[in-house]
Amino acid sequence: MTIHREGYKTIIIVFLFVVAVLLGLNHIFPAQTWVHYLLYILGLWFFLMIVRFFRSPGRETKTGKNLILSPADGKVVVIERTIEPEYFKDERIQVSIFMSATNVHVNWFPVDGEIKYYFYHPGKHMVAFNPKASLENERATTVIETGIMQKVLIRQIAGAMARRIKCYPRVGEPVSQGEELGFIKFGSRVDLLLPVNTKLDVKLGQKVTGKQTIIGRFD
Repeated sequence: MTIHREGYKTIIIVFLFVVAVLLGLNHIFPAQTWVHYLLYILGLWFFLMIVRFFRSPGRETKTGKNLILSPADGKVVVIERTIEPEYFKDERIQVSIFMSATNVHVNWFPVDGEIKYYFYHPGKHMVAFNPKASLENERATTVIETGIMQKVLIRQIAGAMARRIKCYPRVGEPVSQGEELGFIKFGSRVDLLLPVNTKLDVKLGQKVTGKQTIIGRFD
């Protein structure tokens, strides 16, 4: 387990903030009381929670050309057929994974292939499990074409707390299943838009693990 590079700046800022608050408290109220000790504990807890949020686990990837792996840790909150309006403009199966603040927030590529499309959309910051979040929240859309000529759309969606989406690869680059796609800070969501003949292996409400849980299989 390591700390993701996206967290370095935030962790340093939070550390300095906590230290400044506690030093200021001791300067104004030097006599130590139970309130001081409680605030020390709360400050340490808050700092450790921020560090934990940016954890980046080392995991083995279950690979397979016809397999679609989970791009994120979290809970499946949507499984439905829908018209995808941005890239495909036709019917797709949507699988949405909600990441709470306690989940790992690294995102991974669910398939091997080449990036055919990428677009970042500034937007609102509604709660990520709101159905409108897919089209109205800040989001980044990436489309991958696999070696077996299947296309998968991944949409990283910022939530009410999230204020920064990172997506590393660019159009034309080859990507590998389980390779890091990006990172979303704090509560957020990832949508997968899959071919309608995809055979799903997950169900609504299921908890999934990034680059290990099999979401589905190409027919």
